[in-house]
Amino acid sequence: MNLGTMATAADLAWLIPVLPLVGATIVGLGLISFSRTVSRLRRPAALLLTSTVGASTVMSLATLWEQMTGAPTHEQLFDWATAGTFHLQMGYCVDPLTAVMLVVVCSIALLVMIYSHGYMAHDQGYVRFFTYLALFSSSMLGLVVSPNLLEIYVFWELVGMCSYLLVGFWYDRSAAAHAAQKAFIVNRVGDFGLLLGILGLFWATGQLGFQGVATGMEAAVANGVLPHSAAVLLCLLVFMGPMAKSAQFPLHVWLPDAMEGPTPISALIHAATMVAAGVFLVARLEPLYSLFPQVQFTIACIAALTCVLGASIALTQMDLKKGLAYSTVSQLGYMMLAMGCGATTAGLFHLVTHACFKAMLFLGSGSVIHAMEAVVGHEPVLAQDMRLMGGLRRKMPITASTFFIGCLAISGIPPLAGFWSKDEILGQTLATNPLLWGVGWLTAGLTAFYMFRLYFLTFEGDFRGHDGAMQARLLAAAGNHGDEGHHHEPGPLGESVRSMTLPLLVLAVPSLLIGLLGVPWNSRFAALLDPHEAIALMEEFSWSHFLTLAGASVAIALVGIALAALAYGFRWIELGRTVAQRLPSLNAFLANKWYLDAVNERLFVQGSRRLARQVLEVDAKVVDGAVNLTGLLALGSGEGLKYLETGRAQFYALIVFGGVVGMVVLFSLQ
Repeated sequence: MNLGTMATAADLAWLIPVLPLVGATIVGLGLISFSRTVSRLRRPAALLLTSTVGASTVMSLATLWEQMTGAPTHEQLFDWATAGTFHLQMGYCVDPLTAVMLVVVCSIALLVMIYSHGYMAHDQGYVRFFTYLALFSSSMLGLVVSPNLLEIYVFWELVGMCSYLLVGFWYDRSAAAHAAQKAFIVNRVGDFGLLLGILGLFWATGQLGFQGVATGMEAAVANGVLPHSAAVLLCLLVFMGPMAKSAQFPLHVWLPDAMEGPTPISALIHAATMVAAGVFLVARLEPLYSLFPQVQFTIACIAALTCVLGASIALTQMDLKKGLAYSTVSQLGYMMLAMGCGATTAGLFHLVTHACFKAMLFLGSGSVIHAMEAVVGHEPVLAQDMRLMGGLRRKMPITASTFFIGCLAISGIPPLAGFWSKDEILGQTLATNPLLWGVGWLTAGLTAFYMFRLYFLTFEGDFRGHDGAMQARLLAAAGNHGDEGHHHEPGPLGESVRSMTLPLLVLAVPSLLIGLLGVPWNSRFAALLDPHEAIALMEEFSWSHFLTLAGASVAIALVGIALAALAYGFRWIELGRTVAQRLPSLNAFLANKWYLDAVNERLFVQGSRRLARQVLEVDAKVVDGAVNLTGLLALGSGEGLKYLETGRAQFYALIVFGGVVGMVVLFSLQ
């Protein structure tokens, strides 16, 4: 930036991640130094932290507006470490993709903070929770503006740390503590692969920038410096990071358990922002991955499997939040499917639309849980189980209406947001691989079914929260056999406070309308991210082709909705009981989450414990045995020699005399 010229939004974009960091640092240091005093300053602390995120949101919108009006890519770098000709650079980069992600992260984070004021109002960790939110927002924003792989990795790990803190926020609950550990360990597996991949790419190319890595890899493979198989391996190692962060099979297992954290966290991290980081990184590396069709096909196959896995397991979930969690796994599979099929813009568009309606759905579930706690108490097993819900639409009209909009959007019903983004993915997938399109099309029907299953069980029918027998069975199934003291006095059931319903109403607007920015005959979203692709899409657009594909996807979605209405709305068919009786193996397979948790438990958890016990046995018997033997020898020799140390001169003279006699005898024998 030249002196005397007005600073643009891109020039000041470095402040977007810094402002929440400053707020989190001030409040965090206050909590460490003056815990009781700062914990009592609930509203001032929340106002400060929310204001920093709000300021970042305004700056993000200004940055996006600049990019929409044709501003060039802005990159500001500085030398972070140098050694001879080696220069390691850090800084920030602003381009259309960065601007879009900044707005998504900031706006969702701001709405979640407003929502949390009502949701966490009575929690003792209120100030700590807001501090974690601001720290997470700063880390995610830093990841978005990173200009190279090394800086992304730094913020990648910071985001993971914040996720650990937030998932385990209620650390006094064993389930939350275990979920935080599971999320941390599974993500470390993916991050180890990511680190190896980044180091390998730097070794092969000497570059860390996204375009530089792609250019260097292409040259290295073309010149024979790097074998093609090694290049593919490095790309797959890097993809391990997005596999874990974006919950792709088989590293998806942490995401459903992470629902043990407060519901606003589920909306912010596990629906809208952190899990999108993996998709964002794959999009950034599109120039690299496009060089290797094998890598893209692998990504597409893993994503397709993830789509079906998440959707099928969601069919049997009775926990409201976990049903939405498996829905998120499935939708992340759609985004990765687009990346693997080369439809990067379509995948990013689904990322944006999904962030809006899935954040709204999670916040809506939090509103329901908050209301249910008034009836059944603060026992998550009861407050989140849909078997105790029903009829909430009459008591919670705003929550029910926005949840219904979210269900329509994610099901792909036009003209809501999810229809345009999901249909674009399916259309480009069909052009790449018809089999993968079939998987995505089938998953669209499953999505519509399980989402409206959630809606009908929660908001329609009669309220079942006062069923004491059902409460006892659920508590017993959860292991609370001795919970005879669970005698909660039921309170009134009603709509949530304004600070919780306002974000729902705000998010309902983009859930309804934002998809219109990506209509295939004039996609403004594609024009912003990739003008050449937008022109190609317009030239290739055919109404007959579009109506055929859209009709197929809407038809299967309507079939799923109708089936859910018959089974759970009108209750004309007992679908769940019928499947359990006629297909018990399939029902058990889905209810046990494809047995993947059981496999991980036996193979990795118990396996690592068995290995640890064997190492402990070697340590105890061999290492400790050798140390103990050495000690015993020293003790025995000392015990024997102490009798020779009497302190009497006559005794020492006798020993000398005996020694001389012994030597004389020895020499005389020779």
